[in-house]
Amino acid sequence: MAKWAMVIDVSRCTGCYCCFTACKDEYWDNDYPPYSAGQPKHGQFWIDLVKKERGMYPWVKVAYIPLLCMQCDDAPCVKAAKNGSVYKRPDGIVIIDSQKAVGQRQIVDACPYHVIFWNEEKQLPQKCTFCVHMLEEGKIPKCVQVCPSQALVFGDLEEPKSNVSKIVASGKTEALNPEHKTKPRVYYLGVPKLFIAGSVVYGDVDECAEGVSVTLVDQSTRRSTETSTNNFGDFEFDGLGTGKYSVKFECKGYAAKTVDVDLKTDKHLGVVNLTRARP
Repeated sequence: MAKWAMVIDVSRCTGCYCCFTACKDEYWDNDYPPYSAGQPKHGQFWIDLVKKERGMYPWVKVAYIPLLCMQCDDAPCVKAAKNGSVYKRPDGIVIIDSQKAVGQRQIVDACPYHVIFWNEEKQLPQKCTFCVHMLEEGKIPKCVQVCPSQALVFGDLEEPKSNVSKIVASGKTEALNPEHKTKPRVYYLGVPKLFIAGSVVYGDVDECAEGVSVTLVDQSTRRSTETSTNNFGDFEFDGLGTGKYSVKFECKGYAAKTVDVDLKTDKHLGVVNLTRARP
């Protein structure tokens, strides 16, 4: 028995909305019994893109996070449903029974990810099904088919050679909003966190400092990470958590400089001026 899962690489998503459009095309006013009833034209987003903006001028970063049903192993919607109207298949897909679930608005409210929608006309909760009707025909979900940047990877966790299995086994994936503790079958790579960035200038000649060695040290773990400035003198450390850090700048012929950062939100250090070392 397959154990279906999806990996979403946020760093690859360009916000093109191909997944959104393909999902709407597949489900709008189309019934796929016994797994789903037709989706209304407006108000439902079985896969959506959450825009995440970070930083501020002059260093702004934007990411798009695809959001859909997490097919949770410990699904709150299953617990909230009456008469077995929401159930988890042996292959891991969570299904809302479109006949038994009529009138059960509490199923919508139970989802901590807010990816179950209420069909007012049909009085029915609805959501993504991993395109189970297509899986049974040997196809992959529509959103995965159309993603031009291959940000969505779908496959069988039980198959060691599948891309999904290999990526999850690497230990680099994470759950979106892990505090919900729902054991989701949708895994993420590159979920935006905090960054420290800045620009380095040779103060004596007022020029961009290319190739400066920049070392970031986490003061709580003493773990260090190194990078170097580009031809514009810019540098960045991304994927950071809150805490206290030190940033050290070193360049031959110039005095080393260290800046301490108490990181609570994304931080741009502005222009860091290096001064000539004393002979």
